[in-house]
Amino acid sequence: MSIHIGAQKGDVAETILLPGDPLRAKWIAETFFENPVCFNNVRGMLGYTGMYQGKRVSVMGTGMGVPSISIYAHELITQFGVKNLIRVGSAGSYQEHIKIRDVVLAMAASSNSGINTLRFGGADYAPTASFELFQKAVDAAKNKNIAIKAGNVFTSDEFYTDDFESYKKWSKFGVLCVEMETAGLYTVAAKHNVNALTICTISDSLVTGEKTTSKERETTFKDMINIALELA
Repeated sequence: MSIHIGAQKGDVAETILLPGDPLRAKWIAETFFENPVCFNNVRGMLGYTGMYQGKRVSVMGTGMGVPSISIYAHELITQFGVKNLIRVGSAGSYQEHIKIRDVVLAMAASSNSGINTLRFGGADYAPTASFELFQKAVDAAKNKNIAIKAGNVFTSDEFYTDDFESYKKWSKFGVLCVEMETAGLYTVAAKHNVNALTICTISDSLVTGEKTTSKERETTFKDMINIALELA
């Protein structure tokens, strides 16, 4: 048992899916797992372990933002032996060609978060995905005929920004979409020499203004889950 996760040694599988929303974690466990068992409800951050096609796999919510996912990733790795951390989250499109419900693999994460600036004394650090998981995700998507986009994403500390047009600068430099956790996840995973990958579904577009509902984001983004579970 760690400070924020009320599990015992062995309760968590080596591969874990990490949605931000704990209710999405519950939905994933109940929809895709055989015999899911809840291993955590501390702070309402639901976590489950079950079987998927004969493989043991876990899922747990992380909350929103770099600090939150960094805490949970650190404890999952150092206290419970997790080796593969796969974020399955929603993102906002920065590009006209990336539409609602498109699936994006985050090869790397730009960010306005100050955590790595603090960690590296003002120097830039480039958080990147595990090549092993990335390659497996590409292969899984091909096998399942799921179209994907891949590239740089933007991890933001702000959800409600004062400058709505600021996304255009990142868009101009090829950033695909915005979310709030990947830079933190990739950094923690690199520090501890384990694998991490973010798979996002586009929930809204800053270009067109289209949006999905909170219920849709919780229960209908199945393509990214199907890819993520193949990595187990």
